[in-house]
Amino acid sequence: MPLAAASFASSASMRIADPLLPQLSAEFQTTAADASIVVTVFALAYGLAQLLFGPIGDRYGKMRVIVAMLVASAAVVSLGAFAPSLGVLAVLRLAAGVAASAIIPLSMAHIGDVVPYDQRQPVLAKLMMGMSFGLVAGQALGGILGDLLGWRPLFLLLGVGFLGVALLLVRHRGSRPLQAGGAIDPLALIRLYLALLRGSAWVRAVIACVFLEGVLFFGVFAFVGAFLHDTHAMGYSAIGVILAMFGTGGVIYAVFAGDIVRRLGQRGMVASGGAVLALCLVVIPLVPNGWLVAPAVLVIGVGFYLFHNTLQTNATQMAPDRRGAAVALFASVFFLGQALGVWLVAHAIPALGYAPPFYAAALGLVILGLWFRLRLTRLAVAT
Repeated sequence: MPLAAASFASSASMRIADPLLPQLSAEFQTTAADASIVVTVFALAYGLAQLLFGPIGDRYGKMRVIVAMLVASAAVVSLGAFAPSLGVLAVLRLAAGVAASAIIPLSMAHIGDVVPYDQRQPVLAKLMMGMSFGLVAGQALGGILGDLLGWRPLFLLLGVGFLGVALLLVRHRGSRPLQAGGAIDPLALIRLYLALLRGSAWVRAVIACVFLEGVLFFGVFAFVGAFLHDTHAMGYSAIGVILAMFGTGGVIYAVFAGDIVRRLGQRGMVASGGAVLALCLVVIPLVPNGWLVAPAVLVIGVGFYLFHNTLQTNATQMAPDRRGAAVALFASVFFLGQALGVWLVAHAIPALGYAPPFYAAALGLVILGLWFRLRLTRLAVAT
């Protein structure tokens, strides 16, 4: 599935910096909290740019925009290998976030266009398998190759990967260059997204939930690598292997997604996903040995996709007549939530240590899962 390969590249770029934070802080002589700016700006740009790419995809064709942004990603990610300072790297990561932001949400929207709703969740799960493998590659290679070669060759390798996926998608789809067209009015975009939010309480519920998911979960998960380095003195390769368990958990979920959906249903998935995430986040700061974090991260991968895949499925159907824009709004607020979460935790860790933010996130995810389960129950009764 070429779209899964595109999802692979985008998610690898998304998480590749997480295990590199200790290495970046050492090279640029700063703290891991300050180095986390490369994670924050990527997530911020990734989130905001999707508000533009959703309507662009609806207007010019989702597949065409995906190919164009894969090529742009290849260029800007490769430039990151030559960054002379943390500030320059942060700017390039911001640009990389913009370029990569179209790929996964427009792939989701394309699936929403061509796959019937009752068949969509397993198909989306296959797309997410590509994303999960990308997380494995980004996090594992970020640690292992970062340790062996340094972080700079890693960005060159990722840039080549983006270009290869673009060529694969062009060959598979026969995609053509973007056509010239009228400019998109920024005020019209604002009105479009406000209309989506005002038009349905269900849209507002899905958007609020995914924003808080990004704040609570990825705010702390981005610092698992720094926690392992600072608390358990683990090397970069070991950190990469442990963080790669998250993507492995996502693959496990994707393999069994059809059975999981049938057995648990959406309400069971979101509630159990929140509970699983919470339990593992509580366990991580308590383990006496860093390697014991690995099984917790593996289970986190399963729990996250139980939770998030339910939200994704609802996002593809919450505004069928404006699906590209709706999915872009969904993905945008998710990554804005991540950016805010990482910023908050980066400022909390120096004052509180690692454990309190992990515990607070765990409590919040339990409450969030139960709240969205209740909303799904009310929706089922109303329809």
